[in-house]
Amino acid sequence: SGPASTSLSHHLLLLTMSTPDEAELCYPHLGNSSCRRIVRSHSVSVLLHIILSSISVLTVTLNLLVIISISHFRKLHTPTNFLLLSLAVSDFSVGFVWVFLILLIDGCWFLGAGWCVFNTVFCYVATSASVGTVVLISVDRYVAVCDPMHYQTKVTKNRAKICIVLCWAGSTLFHCLRKIYNIENSGEFDSCTGECVIYVHPVSRIMNIVLSFIIPISIIVVLYVRVFMVAVSQAQAMRSHVTVVTLQSSLNVNRSELKAARALGVVVVVFLMCLTPFYLVLLTTGLGVKSASSYIFVVGLVFFNSLLNPVIYVFLYPWFRKCVKCVFSLQILKSGSSEANIL
Repeated sequence: SGPASTSLSHHLLLLTMSTPDEAELCYPHLGNSSCRRIVRSHSVSVLLHIILSSISVLTVTLNLLVIISISHFRKLHTPTNFLLLSLAVSDFSVGFVWVFLILLIDGCWFLGAGWCVFNTVFCYVATSASVGTVVLISVDRYVAVCDPMHYQTKVTKNRAKICIVLCWAGSTLFHCLRKIYNIENSGEFDSCTGECVIYVHPVSRIMNIVLSFIIPISIIVVLYVRVFMVAVSQAQAMRSHVTVVTLQSSLNVNRSELKAARALGVVVVVFLMCLTPFYLVLLTTGLGVKSASSYIFVVGLVFFNSLLNPVIYVFLYPWFRKCVKCVFSLQILKSGSSEANIL
């Protein structure tokens, strides 16, 4: 892929691109120094705008409902739900990246080199923060299922909040340092006016794959395999009607946690399915494998995951459905509504 790598949104732009025989200039008054605009029929252009706009609106709206629900209702203020809140903020942010994609739909970047770098860094920070949050969710479920007697003391609201802040701060610092050259020299690698290209050092790319993919995914898989093993052993114990008092009390503690682990397990599995292909393509690209169609598909999966998460909540969490009803019926505006037993 060479030293220069376009932003996530620019890769996904390839999905909407055609290869016309004739193309207009993004900046006609600049002549040959301007990038070329993608020319397509009016009907195709309208269809693409409708599809991308719909995805953006749905992603932003659904994740905003999650953010409002968990933030407003005190009964939902648990360490696990705070982690879901962090994931929703990340997905909400990704929803705005679709807006930039709509601006790029004709192959021209009109917002300047500075906004190009900001858009790229913002997208990577949101993605890394979501990876870190899923790691924290896995740790939360591991402690809840494998050490239920000490869960309340080990996993507290304050510790969850601190971990979330560190996750976002670490992601922001890491990607700002990765893109520090682009931040200081924005637009240097654009081959024409109207392009959005950033420089990615090979070492930086390897660090990103290791720190944002290999290590986090390894932790997630190991922890959830352990949770799955404990869940299986618990199920076998319940089927064999174990009546030992200590084990029975442990089973009572674990039952609700296991149910939560299964629900969050769906979120984790879908997340891994959507994110893993992207990093695998980045890895193969670094080894010299080039495929625009691969970027189209995997970046689309990463973006689409942000829409899938709140949809999963609709089916798996009764409290989220109740919250949505409260929001749309405006009951959330009534005094004392935050104390409602939404569970």
